[in-house]
Amino acid sequence: MLYSDQQIAELVRDDSVHKSVYTDPEIFKLEMERIYGHAWVYIGHDSQVPNAGDFHTTRIGDQDVIMVRATDKKVHVLYNRCPHKGAKVVADGDGSAGKFFRCPYHAWTFKLDGTHLAAPMKAGFDGTCFDPKHVDFSMRRLARVENYRGFVFASQAAVGPDLKTFLGEVVSSIDNLCDRSPVGEVEVAGGIFKVWQPSNWKIFYENLHDTMHAVVTHESSYSSAREQAKKIGEMPLELHIMDGNGEPYVFWEKLALYAYDRGHGYMQGIFDPGSIETDPVTRSHFDVLEQAYGRERALEVMGMNRHNTIIYGSGSPHTVFQQFRVIRPIAVDRTLVEIQTFRLKGAPEAVFKRGLMYANLINSPSSNVMPDDVEVYGRCQQGNLTKGGDWVSMHRYQGTDQEIPGGMTSINGTSELPMRNQFRAWKQYMLGQL
Repeated sequence: MLYSDQQIAELVRDDSVHKSVYTDPEIFKLEMERIYGHAWVYIGHDSQVPNAGDFHTTRIGDQDVIMVRATDKKVHVLYNRCPHKGAKVVADGDGSAGKFFRCPYHAWTFKLDGTHLAAPMKAGFDGTCFDPKHVDFSMRRLARVENYRGFVFASQAAVGPDLKTFLGEVVSSIDNLCDRSPVGEVEVAGGIFKVWQPSNWKIFYENLHDTMHAVVTHESSYSSAREQAKKIGEMPLELHIMDGNGEPYVFWEKLALYAYDRGHGYMQGIFDPGSIETDPVTRSHFDVLEQAYGRERALEVMGMNRHNTIIYGSGSPHTVFQQFRVIRPIAVDRTLVEIQTFRLKGAPEAVFKRGLMYANLINSPSSNVMPDDVEVYGRCQQGNLTKGGDWVSMHRYQGTDQEIPGGMTSINGTSELPMRNQFRAWKQYMLGQL
């Protein structure tokens, strides 16, 4: 069906949303146009394309794009399409184009910034309107691209807020991730996990700050961790990470949730990977930061303990364990999540290895935790296709949220404020208000 603005607005209530926002392919098509056609979306990190000619392919909404480093060292983002017959210029994945792009179909070539370079048998174009200098004969660039501390974002809209304005308060999470390096720089390292989720992309965003699910959904993993700890007589970090999901509700109630404009937000960290005084890895990390920044600034950097920042439309960086879960909508009921792990340049190698350990334990396809989430996301998708009801509840602590600059905070850590905030932004995007 074709949706009017009034019909779209009626899909979102203050305390619930209509299930069709997760299941209707027509709504998904509108989201690709009205959300992913306008928002700034994370494309990748510039460390993924270190040399001229290096490229990384990904998607922005329903569009295949290429992130490439040109000969002038600038990073560009291009649509993965040859203007001749429309063929994808490069295959999905990472690689090097060399000095120029060459279409595999008819050998049209393009400079690394997408500008037309050459086409074979040019005499065949004599007497036509073919003009190699016209944009129609070059690979098209995305309307806007910005690189913030190595994190490359792009927007398909020519007009809109700049990247820092768009990110608002959550830009501090990117800053903290970078500042955990004594030289202020990070790089993607250790490979990238990919997880397919048989569910709508918005379900994962909601779950990122859903503190009510952990003790239920992840019972098998934290119970196993506790049994193993009992056997060996200690609780090492590897088990402690899984054990954290088994904290009682009273623990989760005390956490702070922050929700900001455009659907962004973050939650207070659920655990500290080690204290400066007692953990040797954390101590060695602090020592290099203290040498670089001074004690006060090093304490400030290490003291920011956030869990699952949400950059709506892009994914979720985790500063303490140097992760970025990149969320790519593929279909109304299919989502690709790419998990990047970062090395903090100049930091002890043990810090990077700890991040890899966390990625393997929590975020990898073979982890003891991620499959629990993927299972329940799929059940939500399936259940919302039945005739068992039409509305999805977001009632927890509705009406109690407290205003803060640029957003809201919860009075209780089990509040569904983050979900309500995301759908407030969703509605604004879908009605052309953002």
